[in-house]
Amino acid sequence: MAMDNDNVISTLNNLIETCKDGENGFRTAADGVKNSELKTLFNTYSQQRAQFAAELQSEVRNLGGDPEDTGSVAATLHRGWINIKSTVTGEDEAAVIAECERGEDSAVKNYKDAMNATLPTNLQSVIQRQFTQVKEAHDRIRALEKAGSAGA
Repeated sequence: MAMDNDNVISTLNNLIETCKDGENGFRTAADGVKNSELKTLFNTYSQQRAQFAAELQSEVRNLGGDPEDTGSVAATLHRGWINIKSTVTGEDEAAVIAECERGEDSAVKNYKDAMNATLPTNLQSVIQRQFTQVKEAHDRIRALEKAGSAGA
C-alpha cells in the first residue's frame, strides 16, 4: 500500500510542478504584453494555477507526503514554459501567445497522464475538475494564436 501512496504523491507532485510552471509562465507572459485584455487573461490563468497547486499541495499533505513548492527547474523535459522569458523580452504578443500555447500543451499532457494513473476517487475528481479548466485555457489560447496567425 505504501508504494501506491508513493505513486499517488509522485503523480500529484508532478501536477504541482506543472501548475507552478504555468503560474510563473502566465505571470511572465502578463508582464511581457501591452494589451490589457491579454494581461488580464494571463494574470487570471496565473492565479488559477496557483490555486490548483495549493489544492494539490494540500492533498499531498493529507497523504502524509512532502508537496512540491516550485516549478520543474531541473526537469526541462516536462517544461513547456522554457522559452517564455526570452520571448517576452521582444514584447511580440503573437510569440508570447505561441509560447503560452506550448506551455499549455505540456499541462494538458501532464493532466491526461495523471488521469490515466491509479488514484483514489476523490483525487480523480479533483484532477478531472482542474483538467477541464486547464483544457479550457489551452483551447482559448490556441484560438488566440490561430486568430493572430490568420491576421485577425
